[in-house]
Amino acid sequence: MQVLVHCDEQIVCSEELLRRVEGVVAGTLERFGTRIARVEARLRDLNSTRPGERDKQCSLEAKLAGAASVLVSHDAVTLTEAIHEAAGKLKRLVARELRQLDDTLDSPQANPSARPL
Repeated sequence: MQVLVHCDEQIVCSEELLRRVEGVVAGTLERFGTRIARVEARLRDLNSTRPGERDKQCSLEAKLAGAASVLVSHDAVTLTEAIHEAAGKLKRLVARELRQLDDTLDSPQANPSARPL
């Protein structure tokens, strides 16, 4: 799985931050193996002039193999919290989407040769 990280101009996109985001995303989604082609992370500071508000945002978009992309985001006081919470949301959404995709592919309508005689 490829993980791409983009930061807005208010976020210092250091090598350490890039590795941390990549590690959290890859670690959280590792059970899905090759079913996720790519994840794009966008880190934003929504209101850089006022600290202490829930103004750090992490948006994660996953491109699923054989399906459309899914997108989640989380706003938090810190980037660390935003990254971890967004990754958790993405894990739950990907699991649900892949379950629905598998159910659809296993249905008799999708696979007529699998119907019992």
